[in-house]
Amino acid sequence: MADHKIVLDGISKTFGDNHVLDGVNLEIERGESMAIIGQSGSGKSVTLKCILGLVKPDRGSIRIDGQNVVGLRGRDLEKMRAKFGMLFQGSALFDSLPIWRNVTFALTQGKARDATNMRKIAAENLERVGLSSKILDLRPSELSGGMQKRVALARAIAPRPEIIFFDEPTTGLDPIRADVINDLIVSLVEDLGVTALTITHDMASARKIAHRVAMLYQGKIIWRGPRDRLYDSGNPYVDQFVQGRAEGPIR
Repeated sequence: MADHKIVLDGISKTFGDNHVLDGVNLEIERGESMAIIGQSGSGKSVTLKCILGLVKPDRGSIRIDGQNVVGLRGRDLEKMRAKFGMLFQGSALFDSLPIWRNVTFALTQGKARDATNMRKIAAENLERVGLSSKILDLRPSELSGGMQKRVALARAIAPRPEIIFFDEPTTGLDPIRADVINDLIVSLVEDLGVTALTITHDMASARKIAHRVAMLYQGKIIWRGPRDRLYDSGNPYVDQFVQGRAEGPIR
């Protein structure tokens, strides 16, 4: 039996008349990197928010390490979230804080304490993503978009989470800088032994960073398979999406 880290079973979510998720089933193994692809508005972000506990599904269960996390509150929810690291779309760094406090934010809960040790931890994690300690005291606005993304990666891994979520990790980056971020994600996932879940519409990113890919369409997972089959899936919806064709079953 596979060693599942995350299991989504029949997850459904409706907002008014908008049926966003309609029975999503997905299993992610421990140490696996999974990518969910799909059109804008297909429910990728809502799926992620359900796992994070930011949105409560109407039906279904989400199990992490065998524990159903749907409906967790208070300390139980915080204990579960302590397993998570997150790379937000657009990096979402705090412009009012220097880089070292951004990187160690999850470790200090945003409070200025134990500065010497936190600066050391920040420097170590910046080095992991190829950045110099010379930027510790800079503000995010003083960095390029690619450097901001690296800082956000350093922040995501600083607490040494068991699971890292990547929300459109290459958005806003040119192809070269995007590939640098993809390479970093691959090396970090392998080096740290974490489980990773990425939502993306960047096919180059999905093919590079994921072991397996799943496609979400009209609220359901309609295909899943190894990344090497992404362009040879045998599924007309997947074929149209990954090849970016206007003509096909997706309207």
